[in-house]
Amino acid sequence: MFHVGGARSALYNWALARQQPGGRFVLRIEDTDTERNRPEWVDGIISALTAIGISDKDPAFEGPYFQSRNADAHREAASRLRDAGRAYYCDCTRDQVIERTGSQHLGYDGFCRTRGIAFAPGRALRFQTPDEGVTVVDDVVRGRTEFPNHAIEDFVIVRSDGTPVFILANTVDDIQERITDVIRGEEHLSNTPKQLLLWEALGAAPPVWGHLPVIVNEKRQKLSKRRDKVALEDYLAEGYLPEAMVNYLMLLGWGPGGNVEIRPYEELEALFRLEDVTKSSAFFDVKKLAAFNGEYLRKLTAEDFITACGPWLQAPHVPWGKGDFDESVFRSVVGLAHTRLTVLGEITKYVDWLFLDQPLYDEASWAKAMKPGADAILHSARDRWTKTEWTADALKAGLEEAAAEHGLKLGKAQAPVRVAVTGRTVGLPLFESVEILGRDRTLTRIDTAIGKITGCLHA
Repeated sequence: MFHVGGARSALYNWALARQQPGGRFVLRIEDTDTERNRPEWVDGIISALTAIGISDKDPAFEGPYFQSRNADAHREAASRLRDAGRAYYCDCTRDQVIERTGSQHLGYDGFCRTRGIAFAPGRALRFQTPDEGVTVVDDVVRGRTEFPNHAIEDFVIVRSDGTPVFILANTVDDIQERITDVIRGEEHLSNTPKQLLLWEALGAAPPVWGHLPVIVNEKRQKLSKRRDKVALEDYLAEGYLPEAMVNYLMLLGWGPGGNVEIRPYEELEALFRLEDVTKSSAFFDVKKLAAFNGEYLRKLTAEDFITACGPWLQAPHVPWGKGDFDESVFRSVVGLAHTRLTVLGEITKYVDWLFLDQPLYDEASWAKAMKPGADAILHSARDRWTKTEWTADALKAGLEEAAAEHGLKLGKAQAPVRVAVTGRTVGLPLFESVEILGRDRTLTRIDTAIGKITGCLHA
């Protein structure tokens, strides 16, 4: 899955790359961990990026590169560091380190630094960090951060099985791919001093760093795939428009200024400044995202809205049978539905009653609406609607008369009728909906609801 935090980072990188003359956004698939790498996941990343407007159709896009294909360069860099005296072999086990330090929480103690042991199977290669001074990370977002060198352990760059570790592979790839700016989540900040030391040891000028604020849920907990909905693909599958997702993600930690938040990406890109990104955590507010999406949906033309709804009007999203959908009927309610949706996936429940013989009764809606006296309201509505002109205005007038007969306001009288006809308490405007459904189907549904309440059919 493609995490929404990764999508936010990608959009910030994309904006920065496109702002620079000849700038390039480099996509690298870091696939050296075979257990966490599958072709379909790579395809998912590429398709998710494409959905939010980042693709190889733009000259600013470069890649994808695959880290696993650069293994020879990673090993060659490790050899250079060893030959230059910047790395040494180590045969210590974790248990031995714990025995010497007396703690499982302390890092490596440098035991093999001066032993001068040679390569042999089962020995790891460690980078020798400085004992004095500080390593400084000048971060565009977070400012200057100093890391005391004595607190940075001699870290492994090649495992005991001979495979280079991620931090070395990442640095070598960055150098070869001419990376000038690295914009990523703040959880990677602790890795940065080690990477800076590797850049320096390999004789290359380090990139500009920008570590973005963590994204949190409503409880101010970091978004977790085990607890929260975090996959970009899941939001798109529910019917969030890519344009709305892009707009919202761009504002997670940064803002263009002023009071206008709903902006096309082109405007956001032109206004984006990495130095204006906040250090404070960014709240992923799903309600606000839905509001953004509703705004974007309402901006669609009727035809674009119909097209966008298409995937949610067919299997497996619909309860009606094949051949029961009538596009002309759907088009007749588009104007009613267009302004009410927050996500495209809601369209099914707004219109399913039009294409079913009987509505699917929502149990909570039924319990709320069909209280004692509901059958009397339904009888009165049926009596008037049997003979009234079949227009929204006439239908409303008839139900107003029925409500008055029972000493009710129209809103109270509408509830059992709406549930009888559509199956839910919330939906499209009732009288316009009933007009479209037609007299015979409407009266049949009212009869069915009365029968369900009283245990007998309306005579």
